[in-house]
Amino acid sequence: MSTATKLSKKLTPEHAFSMLRTYSLPLVATLVCLPLIVVVAAFFIGFVGAEQRETLAHLWNFVIGEYIWHTFVLMVGVGILVTMIGVSAAWLTTVCDFKGVSWLRWALLLPLAMPAYITAYTYSGMLSFEGPVQSLLRDLTGWKFGEYFFPDIRSLPGAILVLSFVLFPYVYLITRAAFIEQSRAALEAARTLGITPTQSFWRVALPMARPAIATGLTLALMETLADYGTVQYFGITTFTTGIFRTWYGMNDQIGALQLASILLSAVVVLMVVERISRRQSQYHSAGRSKHCVRPFKLTGIRAVLAFIACFIPVLLGFILPALQLLTWSFERLHVWLEPDFIALIRNSLVLAISASVITVLVALWLCYGKRRIHTPLTRASINFASLGYAIPGVVIAVGVIVPFAWLDNKIIQVSELLFGINPGLLLSGTIVALLFAYLVRFLSVSIQTIDSGLSQISTAMDESGKILGLNAQEILARIHFPLLKTSLLTATILVFVDVLKELPATLILRPFNFNTLAVRAFELAGDERLAEAGPAALMIVLAGLIPVIFLSRAMQARHDKNNQVAPTPKAEEIYEPVKT
Repeated sequence: MSTATKLSKKLTPEHAFSMLRTYSLPLVATLVCLPLIVVVAAFFIGFVGAEQRETLAHLWNFVIGEYIWHTFVLMVGVGILVTMIGVSAAWLTTVCDFKGVSWLRWALLLPLAMPAYITAYTYSGMLSFEGPVQSLLRDLTGWKFGEYFFPDIRSLPGAILVLSFVLFPYVYLITRAAFIEQSRAALEAARTLGITPTQSFWRVALPMARPAIATGLTLALMETLADYGTVQYFGITTFTTGIFRTWYGMNDQIGALQLASILLSAVVVLMVVERISRRQSQYHSAGRSKHCVRPFKLTGIRAVLAFIACFIPVLLGFILPALQLLTWSFERLHVWLEPDFIALIRNSLVLAISASVITVLVALWLCYGKRRIHTPLTRASINFASLGYAIPGVVIAVGVIVPFAWLDNKIIQVSELLFGINPGLLLSGTIVALLFAYLVRFLSVSIQTIDSGLSQISTAMDESGKILGLNAQEILARIHFPLLKTSLLTATILVFVDVLKELPATLILRPFNFNTLAVRAFELAGDERLAEAGPAALMIVLAGLIPVIFLSRAMQARHDKNNQVAPTPKAEEIYEPVKT
C-alpha cells in the first residue's frame, strides 16, 4: 500500500476539518493582531536603519518630552478626579439611603453615553466669550471684554475636568459592584465595634474594594491615553495628536509608527497593572454573605450633601452637555432633513452594522473554538486577539494602513505585470481597511460577552448533541445559538455604539469624501461651527444611551438581588446552647 493511500485513509474529512479548525484559531488571532505587530516591529526597526535612528533621535530631542509631560499630567489629573468621584459616588449609592438615591444609581452611568470630544465641544460653546455663561455674566455685571477674568476651558486643566466627568463611571461601575458584593458580616462587625460609617469606609470597605478601584482606574486611564478629539480641540500636544501631526503634517510614516509604539508601551503597562489587580481581587472579601449590608439612613443636611455629591457629576458629565446639544439641534431642525445629514446617518449606520455583524461572527467562532478545543495554544490565541480594545484607535489605524498599503502596492505590481491593468487601491483607503480596524479594536468586547454566555451553558448539552449524532456546526446552530441570543444581541449593540463613537481610526482610514457623524462633528467643531455640530453629536449621544440602559438595568437587578436585609437575630439564636 502506498504512502498516499495510507495518508488518504488517515486524513478523513472530519480529521482534516478538525486540524483546520485547530490551527485556524491561532492564525486568525495573529491576523487580528497584525497592526500591533507592525507597531511593535517599527520600534525595533528604528534602532537598525540610519534614517530611522535619525528620525527617532529628532523626535526624542524636540517633541517626545512635551508629549510625555502633557500625557503624564493629563493621566495624573484624570486619575485623581475619577477615583475621588467614582469611589465616593459608589459608596454613597450603595451603603447610604437618602432621597433620590434610587434615581442616582443609574443616572451616574449616563456620562458613558457622552463621548469626551462631544462634551469638550459643548463646554467650549457654553463657556466661550459669546457663550451663554459669559454673556449672562456681562449682562448681570455690566462688564466688558477685558474687565474680568474667566478661566479658559480649552487648556490642560480644562481637558482634565472634561475627561474626568466623562470617564468616572468606569470607576463608579466596578467599585459599586465590589461594594455590593462585600461581606455583610465584616461591615456589621465593624458597626458592633462602634466604628462610624466614615471609619468603616476607610478601614474596612475601601481596602477590600482596592482591586476593583484599580481596575476601573486603569480603564479610565486607557481611555485617557486613547483620546484624540478632546486634546486636539483644546490644543494640547499628547501622543495621539503627535501621531496625527507626524503622519499628516510631516508625512513621516516611520516617525508616526515609532510614536505609536511608545504609546503602545504605556498601554501595555496599564494592562499589566489591571491584570495584577484583577488577580488579587480573588483574595479580598472571600467570605460573601447572601445579604449586603443594611443601608445607613441619611436625613437632614447629610442627605442633602450626599445628594449634591452624587448629582454634580451627573449634572456636569451629562445633563448640561445634553441640554446644550438639544438647544443647538432644535435651533437647526432643518438640518435633520438635509440630504447631506441623511447621508451621514446612512454611512454611520452601514459602518456600524457591518462592523458589529463581522465582529460578533468572528468572536462567536473564536469562543466556540475555544470551548471545543481545550489547549494552551487556543486560550493564548483568544487572549492575544482580545488585546485590541485596550489599544488606542490611532495606534490601530497606523498599524493597519502600513501593511494594507504595502499589500495594495504588491497587488498593483502583479496585476500590471500579468494583465497590464492597474486595479487601484483595493484595501487601504477603502471601507475594507476601516472595517478591519474596527474588528481589531472591538473584538474584545464581543469575545468577553459571548464567552460569558457560553460559560453559562452546560457542557452536558454538547455531549447530548453528540449522542444524538449532531456535528459541531449543528450543535452550535441548534443548541448554543438559541441560548446565546441575548449575549449575541448585547455584543452587537455594544460594538455598534462603539463604532458610531470611534473618531481617530475613522479619521485616518476613511475613504475620500466619506464622512460619518463623528467625523462631521469633529470637522465642524474644528471650524468653530459648534452649533452646527449639534445634530450630529446628538445622534451619537442618543445611540450611546442604549448600552447605558442595559448597564443600569443589570446593576439594578444585581442590587435588588443582593440588597435583602437579613432580619435581626434573636437572643436565643445568638446564644444558642452548645449541643453535646
